[in-house]
Order: sequence, then structure tokens, then C-alpha cells
Amino acid sequence: MKLKKLFADKEIQSSEETKLIQEKTGLELEIVENENQIFDWINSAKDPVLKGKTCLYLTQNRGAVIKDCPGTIHYTCCDYTILHTGTFCTMDCSYCILQAYFHPPLLRYFVGKEKISESLDSIFKQNKIFRIGTGEYTDSLIWEEISDQPSFLVKQFANQNNSILELKTKTVNIDSLKSIDHNEKTVIAWSLNTEAVIESEERGTSSLTARFKAAKKCESWGYKLAFHFDPVVIYDGCIEEYKKVIKTIFDYVSPKNILWISIGSFRFMPHLKPLIEKRFPDSKICYGEFILGLDNKMRYFKPLRIKVYKNIVAQIKKYAPEVTTYFCMEDRKAWEESFGFFPETEGELGKMLDQSAVEHCKLKPIS
Repeated sequence: MKLKKLFADKEIQSSEETKLIQEKTGLELEIVENENQIFDWINSAKDPVLKGKTCLYLTQNRGAVIKDCPGTIHYTCCDYTILHTGTFCTMDCSYCILQAYFHPPLLRYFVGKEKISESLDSIFKQNKIFRIGTGEYTDSLIWEEISDQPSFLVKQFANQNNSILELKTKTVNIDSLKSIDHNEKTVIAWSLNTEAVIESEERGTSSLTARFKAAKKCESWGYKLAFHFDPVVIYDGCIEEYKKVIKTIFDYVSPKNILWISIGSFRFMPHLKPLIEKRFPDSKICYGEFILGLDNKMRYFKPLRIKVYKNIVAQIKKYAPEVTTYFCMEDRKAWEESFGFFPETEGELGKMLDQSAVEHCKLKPIS
């Protein structure tokens, strides 16, 4: 999506970050006295979500920089930590919860490296392993071409030994990461799906082949990798197509350089359905066999998703039996039938992933 407007709060209009982004975008900087003027401008559109993807608001993070993943008490959480660097996304996926999560949807970039550094310093001093990512409320690399934030973060993580940074993306915006001494503390991760889902549901994203080629480049630069099959979409023929995608991963990169692969089926809050129907009238994604889950989200009927899970897990184990593979937000039955075990103890899944980070990224084991 091409940016058409660049807004900034008055107090950060002269910052180096703001100047760099303005220079890279070539857009006139419009100073915001009250952010409601942006909200009104976006909400006046026929499609506020689409309009919100054409303007970038440079502002400060007035809340917590580092947050725990919200998770849910009903499904197993991996104890991820979120580094809050911005909101929303320039790409336009039909299933994206962000289009219903933000009111109105607005691209925000949080200016202020000092606040990020201070927050990270407090993390780096702790006797604990942290897996930290910026991809919860946005894509981690959408601003790589106009901002030095990704390279700044990689450098921040390089000189410590208790945390890894995961940059998760559907882009191929990796050029600025090439020559950085990352010290193996940064993991570059791609969200993956079948060609059919990418073509029909993921507007403006990089092709599957382009993502794999970017992963191969990052591997050659010494970065560790991760892949996320989330959301898995169930449709006729999907099992064979997901198996093909999994095989292709290992045509491009070595299993020994993959920290983990996560799997999660398509799930959505009920109020997202009318938004998908309105914005993506040709999409069939929300017309599967769904039931209301314990987290009040619509989920595929459990036997259906377990059938697909078992095939995906078996295919991963066929090519990469040593790669740590896990479910994002699934229950005991799905785990036991797909993996043969369930991380029952509180924090057990998190510790499993921590161990993979220790083994791959030169982290210091916690005594």
C-alpha cells in the first residue's frame, strides 16, 4: 500500500527519526495538534481500513514499551514478550484481526529510541530468558525501507546474552539487516501459507517464493530463522498444499538454523465476520465449519483442525524431526493427538522455546 499522508506530533517533528522517515517517503510532514483530526479524516472514508493504510502517524509511545503476550487462560500460551513499536499494517489480509482491533485503524510509528533502549536495558539485566517480538500489533519489517528501527533493534540485542529478538514479517524487506553484527541474537521469521491462501487472502504481501528466497539470504548472513503457519485455513485440498509448502522450506534453508515452527488455525472474533464480508466480498474464509471456542472466538470444528494439524506436524517431522514445533493457542486434545504430548505445567511451553533459543542463539542458560 502506497503512503499518501505523513503526520507527526509537534514535539517530535524535529527528531532524527522523523527527519529520516520524511526524507525517505518524500511526503510533506503535516503537524498534528489533535489526533482526532486524523481519526475524523479516516472515518469519513467508505473503507476506513483501506484509507488508514495510506497514512502514517509519527507519535510517541505513551504506554508500556514491553508487554506480555495477552494469550488466553483457555489455550496454551508460549509466554512471548511484545516490544511495542507501532500499530497496524500496510498489507491487507482478509483474516487480519488488526482491522477490527483498532478504532479507527491507523498506522502509528512510535518515535523514541531512548525509551526503547531504557526498557530493553531493564530486560537485559534480568536472570531470565526472554523471547521478544515486534510483530503482535504490526508487521516487524514494513518500515525497514524508510526507517532504521529494525537495524537499531538488531544492534541493541547483539550485545546481551539473555534475550532474542524475533522480527516476523510477510515482506522481503531485509536489505538493511545484511551487514549488521547481530551476534545471532535476532531471529528473522516469516508467516507462511499456501499459494492459494496468499493469492486470495493476503493482499500486498510478498509471494511465497520471495519469502523463501529472503529467508535463504538471511540464513547466509548468519541469522537464525523461524516460520509461522498461522492462520492455517481449511479448504478442499489444503492438506496436500500445506505439505508442499513445508517441503519447500527445506529446499531453501537448513533445519539446523530454524529455532521453531508454530501452527495455529484460523480463528476470529464474531464481529470480524461482517467486516471480512464487506471488505473481501470474494473471500470464503469465514464460511467454514466453525464453532464458538472457549475464548469467544470462532474456531474450526475440532476434529477438522486436528486432522489438518496431524498432517502438518507429520510433514515437519519428516523433514526436520529436531526442529521445535508448537501450537499457538490450542488445547490439550489438539496437542495430544498431533504431537503425542501436552505441555501441561504452567510455563512448560515457554521453557521449551527458551531452550531452543539457548541452543541456537548463544544465550546464557539460566542457573
